[in-house]
Amino acid sequence: MSALTGTTRLARLVLRRDRIRLAIWILGTPLLGYALAGSVASIYPGQEARLGYATTSASSLVARAFNGPIHGTDLGAVVVAETYVTLALIVALLSTFAVTRHTRQNEETGRAELLGANVVGRYAPLTAALLVIVAANTLAAVLLAVALAGAGLPLAGSVAAAAAIGGVGVAFTAIAAVTAQLSVTARGANALAAATVGLAFVLRAAGDVLGEQSADGTRVRSAWPSWISPLGWGNQVRAFDGERWWVLALPVALLLVGVALAYALAERRDQGAGLIAPRRGPATAAPRLLSPAGLAWRMQRGTLLGWAVGVAVLGFSMGIAGDEFNDMIDANPAAAEAINAMGGGADLINAYLAAMLGLFALTIGAYVVQALLRVRGDEADGVLEAALATAVSRTRWLGTQVLAATLGAVALLLVAGVTTGLGYGIVTGDPLGQAVELGGAALLRLPALLVIAGVVTAIFGLLPRWSVVLSWTALLVFLLLGQLGAVLELPQAALNVSPYTHVPAVPAVDPAALPLVVLAAVAAALLAVGVAAFRHRDVPS
Repeated sequence: MSALTGTTRLARLVLRRDRIRLAIWILGTPLLGYALAGSVASIYPGQEARLGYATTSASSLVARAFNGPIHGTDLGAVVVAETYVTLALIVALLSTFAVTRHTRQNEETGRAELLGANVVGRYAPLTAALLVIVAANTLAAVLLAVALAGAGLPLAGSVAAAAAIGGVGVAFTAIAAVTAQLSVTARGANALAAATVGLAFVLRAAGDVLGEQSADGTRVRSAWPSWISPLGWGNQVRAFDGERWWVLALPVALLLVGVALAYALAERRDQGAGLIAPRRGPATAAPRLLSPAGLAWRMQRGTLLGWAVGVAVLGFSMGIAGDEFNDMIDANPAAAEAINAMGGGADLINAYLAAMLGLFALTIGAYVVQALLRVRGDEADGVLEAALATAVSRTRWLGTQVLAATLGAVALLLVAGVTTGLGYGIVTGDPLGQAVELGGAALLRLPALLVIAGVVTAIFGLLPRWSVVLSWTALLVFLLLGQLGAVLELPQAALNVSPYTHVPAVPAVDPAALPLVVLAAVAAALLAVGVAAFRHRDVPS
């Protein structure tokens, strides 16, 4: 028996387990790319508008940090500048989570030990996962290239841009293969991989901020930190601006090195163990862990802290960028129309701030989904059955989880609003006033997040096996309709599906109580349906 015996059958098992996730990933990436490319093309239709965008982006340190470098005034270059970071982060996280799910999670749950009792080689489980995930990245990149070309962009640049996105997924597939050998838990492996994604983002941002602007002001040459970041490599391909195809060899080289290192580490550890020893906990548990509320806080506090730090950094940066927004608007009226469509209102600065708060609300919706889907993980792992064997009722247990996710959303909304207000207030001379005003405006997005919590709870109660896929799909639909629907000029009936559509775009418009009350009522109804369904269905053992 070789070390790769059984790889083909295990790859089929990976495909069987992730057939829905992979389908959403492979089809959703090109569809999102096509929608974003179309919206960017409508915002910057002419050469003059794109010239204004390119010069503003090249001279703005904030734009360089969050969007990456601009490579000319071609429409494709503008599309890449606006969409690359978003798509790259999505495929990076999807790739790392998928590797962990089919390697470290299998060991943590005992599935790997059962598989290893058969005729399965030492490297077969890892190799099967890597083959499927690399193939998924490749197929998604091919379809993304077709989508970008279908949006009217040149074929060569479309292929280069799609290959750069796919290369990011391949690179972080290799990184996740290594982190899966280090940590003893799936959560720890995911945390290490996510930290690597964050480090790569910081290195890329630093390289782009320290880069040099071209003489004509429409291009940026990144500094050396971008070259040590897998996220930075995609920008260095320079799609739609004299493509540098050789850069695509870097993620392939990292894949080969990462796989070799993962194999070597796998030889030096026991099944189910990690190379990083787990930290010992206290000898006795804290009294608060005896209650569902204390346990929910213990399980969520690390995740909530990480989200809070990320939201604070982005909020402060977006607030400071508000001062540069006037310059961008002066150079590009089409961008003003897009911001007005997203934020509403006649005052463009307030429309910009409202649009940023709306984007934060969408992002925090992902936290709500992540926090509430933990209940499905507890049920699948048998933790829920043990908890319900005590004096804890089903209603109390599920209600506590919903309350914890809601309080976390409130905290993140406040962080987003206050830090955005502080950043904008510093450049306008009123940090305290802006922090209070935007903090209150951010809290008005809470009813939309309550609806998301209600949707996830209802799905968990009615269709527990499909709760993960359906919950994330619902959030994606709300995102596309709530933020991009207005830019894409979708019919109002479609926009009304998203709860974000009904939230007043404060501070661009005056707050209205009726939509918020209706959203709260809808959320309450969905939560009641979810709790009732959960009370009357079986909990698998």
